[in-house]
Parts: sequence; structure tokens; C-alpha cells
Amino acid sequence: MRRAPQQDNASLGINLVVSAMFIFATQDAITKLLADSFDVPQILLVRFAFYALFAVAYSARKKPLREILKSEVPLLQIGRSLLILVEIGLFIVTIRFLSLAEIHALLATFPLMVTAIAAVFLREPVGIRRWAAVGAGFIGVLVILRPGVEALQPGALLALLTAFMFAGYNVMTRLVARHDDGETSTVYMALIGAVVMACIGPFYWRGPTMEEWLWLACLSCTATAGHFLLIKALEAAPASTLQPFNYTLLVFASIIGYLVFDNLPDIWTVVGATIVVSSGLYTIYRERQRLNAQPNP
Repeated sequence: MRRAPQQDNASLGINLVVSAMFIFATQDAITKLLADSFDVPQILLVRFAFYALFAVAYSARKKPLREILKSEVPLLQIGRSLLILVEIGLFIVTIRFLSLAEIHALLATFPLMVTAIAAVFLREPVGIRRWAAVGAGFIGVLVILRPGVEALQPGALLALLTAFMFAGYNVMTRLVARHDDGETSTVYMALIGAVVMACIGPFYWRGPTMEEWLWLACLSCTATAGHFLLIKALEAAPASTLQPFNYTLLVFASIIGYLVFDNLPDIWTVVGATIVVSSGLYTIYRERQRLNAQPNP
């Protein structure tokens, strides 16, 4: 009788994370529409200002802001927040060059990069099968890029750099999670992003039209709504259960990219993405097995 609620919570968490991935895919389509009209700092300023208001208001319901900002590792929090700020900016630049399907096929490598970075810098144990999965994922990237067959696109290299930075951000998030709670990490990221862009963004500002303000508002709302659903998903189910469903972002991005921009991924992108996603899912499976095998304290 007590297992049903857990299953319901897992189902709720999965539904929430899949909904979040759809919203993020929509957000990326809006970003692509805006990227050719606005400089990156202006987009980041609007996005982080809105997100900071949400993060502070939402987190302050539980405890005062002064307590939320008390971190055991403030320098790590600042470094992590600056890294994700630069990563999002680089993503906006990259999306000018690639279709939604292409960029997300390459960004799907980030769980494999997390495995490699965590093994090197966090000394996490990684067995031969997980390293083999990382290698298979690299082969999937080569299938997508097809080096030697056609000129390597600068956008593809930027996408891989974006994935590497996002992997680094995830590893740093693991580190801060050992010391601070989720509210502290969320507010640090939002406030630091907003403060930095408030110093830089005005130098790149141009007055948007009413239609452009509407799109900027939609971008801010989708970014905030996506993060809110992720927070709720993690409250309903453990991250290990939800992580595989993050790959639905690639599916949604491909569909929206076709419907909005008439961009259909070629067969090599589909094959390469399948290899990358399969490798990522296997590393997630092996990581879950490793954690389950650890004795409870």
C-alpha cells in the first residue's frame, strides 16, 4: 500500500521534467528568433533580471534572503554562476549558426563529459564500461561532424565548447551541493547573473519594438517556467530517475526546429545523435548502479 505514492511521485516528476524540456525547446526557438536582432548581453540582461526576481521571491517564502545567501563555499558559488552565465551567452552565439536539432545533438554529449571531468577532478570511480560509453559518444560526435568529408563548421565547435562548459557547471553544482542547499545555489546563480549583466548589458542596449518586447517577455517566462518545473520535478522524484528524460529536449527541439524554421536533421545527425544519447543513457544507468551499490551511512 505504501509503494503507490512513490510511483505516483515518480510519474509526476517524469511528467514535470518532460514538460520542462518542451518549454526549454520552445525557449531555444525564441532565442534563435531573437539572436539575430539583439546583442547577447541585452538578451542575457532581460533573461537574468526576470529570473532573479522569480528566484528571490520563490526562495524567500521559506527563509530570509540573508540566510539563503549564507554559503559555505561562496567563491565556488560565484565561479559556478559566472560559468553558467558565459555558457548561456555562448549558446546564444552558437544558435545563430546551427539548427536546433544540430546544436542539441552535440549538447547531448554533456553527460559523457561530466563523467570524464568527475573522474579526473573529483576522483569519482569510473569503470571500463562507462569509459567505453564515453568513447562511443565521441564516435557519435564524429558521425555528426563528419570531419574530412566536409568543412568543420565553427558553430559545431562552439556547441561542443558549450557542452563542455555546461558539464563543468554540473560538476561544480555537485561540489556545492555537498555544502549548500538548492535555494542558495539557485539564488546565487540568478543574482550574480543579473548583477553582472546589469553592469554590461546597458552598453549594448537598444530599444525593442512592442513585438520584440513581447518575444523578450516570452523568453524570460519560458526560461523561468522551465526552471520552476525542474525544481518541482526534483521535489517529486530523485534526480537519478529523472535524468534520462532530459534527452526528450533533443526530440522536442528537432520537432520545433522543423515546424518553425523548416530545419530537418540529416541522416548523419540522426545516427550520431542516437549513438550519443544511447551512450549517455548507459552512463546514467551505470552511475545509478554504482550509487545503489554504495552502503547506506
